[in-house]
Amino acid sequence: MRDENLTIEDLPAKDNGPRVLRLTGPLVITSFFEFQTLVREDKSATLVLDFSGVPYIDSAGIGALVGAYVSRQKDGRVLMLVGVTPRVRTALKVTKVDQFFSFSDTLPSSAAAS
Repeated sequence: MRDENLTIEDLPAKDNGPRVLRLTGPLVITSFFEFQTLVREDKSATLVLDFSGVPYIDSAGIGALVGAYVSRQKDGRVLMLVGVTPRVRTALKVTKVDQFFSFSDTLPSSAAAS
């Protein structure tokens, strides 16, 4: 079985910029609980999820992302996905949920530097 550990690094905001969570590892049923808890507890106006280190996602991970989107949308808060790999992007397209998210190839200039 593949190593399915997910690590989440909370990057310090720069100049009152958005909160950035850098994910490394797959977002799957065995690893999404910490992610889901962090996203649910987050109250920032803008949350940026750096997906550049996420090689793949399963239906549980997609469900956690959609839950994050719904929660933030109803409160008028923004969720942005950055550095999404082609494999993850394809999974979001196939499940027709990619339309809910804002995507960027790089972190916004107001976000934390790597």
